[in-house]
Amino acid sequence: MNETAAIAKFACPACGGEAVWNPAKQKLVCPFCGTESPAKLDVATGAIVEHDLVAALRGISDDQRGWKSEKRQVKCMSCNAISVFDPRRQAQNCEFCGSAQLVPYEETKPAFRPESVLPFVVSETQARDRIRQWYGKLWLAPNALKRRALTDTVKGIYLPYWTFDAQADAQWTADAGYYYYTTETYVENGQTRTRQVRNVRWEPAAGRLAHFFDDDLVCASVGVHPNLLRGVEPFPTNTLKPYDAGYVAGWVVERYQIDLVGAAQRARETMDQKVAQLCAQEIPGDTYRNLEVHTQYSRQTFKHILSPVWLMTYTYGRRSFQCVQNGVTGAIQGEYPKSPWKIAALVVVILIVVIIVLSATGGR
Repeated sequence: MNETAAIAKFACPACGGEAVWNPAKQKLVCPFCGTESPAKLDVATGAIVEHDLVAALRGISDDQRGWKSEKRQVKCMSCNAISVFDPRRQAQNCEFCGSAQLVPYEETKPAFRPESVLPFVVSETQARDRIRQWYGKLWLAPNALKRRALTDTVKGIYLPYWTFDAQADAQWTADAGYYYYTTETYVENGQTRTRQVRNVRWEPAAGRLAHFFDDDLVCASVGVHPNLLRGVEPFPTNTLKPYDAGYVAGWVVERYQIDLVGAAQRARETMDQKVAQLCAQEIPGDTYRNLEVHTQYSRQTFKHILSPVWLMTYTYGRRSFQCVQNGVTGAIQGEYPKSPWKIAALVVVILIVVIIVLSATGGR
């Protein structure tokens, strides 16, 4: 879809403004006059496309690239995030770190197009209320922080993710250990005593394991801190919709910077670790050693999806902090400064409690 067609498709029939996806109404709504757009999103087929991973690693065809509508891309020279948005919008600051160091971003080939999207469910009002509740409970945060209008910086963003499916068939071998106890005699302070000593009897063990990985997520964002994203995952991929430009109309999208090859490598590492854990659970006995796992993967597929988050970026003192909220489930993870005075007060309280306990027990 070219730019003219995209603008016409999502134009408000009342005032001509561009309709955007409204999480509360789950429809395209004009942000200027509130009119609901009659535009229909392309969800008739309802099919979520899974691509063959092995074939895609050999090369992605041109018809799977691009955004289906005209987009503008800028790169932040501070955090390296690449933001994608409608061409008529002017970006003054990075959506992720707040830096004004933005430069146009050009690529030799258009990005692999997301073919599935999780539309926003949590509205902006709900997001702001939940974030206020979150930082209102931060006892160690400075009081000045709680008085600031932090939610003024809340922005809705679609983040890039890769999902991977695979059938894993593994063979494993290990030494299975079985505990048994013997009685040992020893001398202490001139007296002969006995005690139970634990020993291990080792026996060879082997087995097979079959496991199917469904929609294992690999985040391709560099704009949001990874530890925060892990705290708000998972995203409910069972509610994915086929990609339509209407879902991201009026929203900022981060372009992936972990490509398919890099994401597939990360997914394989995670799968290998999970398979090893599952095989370890199959080993009989009380403990094990020398576990070796040989895994073959088949039915490997992937898809590129967009997942919604509400992002709050703010500066306190000389440091920047982020708070992230899952745009579907509402789960929140955030960073915040800690008051040295409150930390000192907490330490004093702990010391007083310890002294009282020691006094009550006579120092024993």
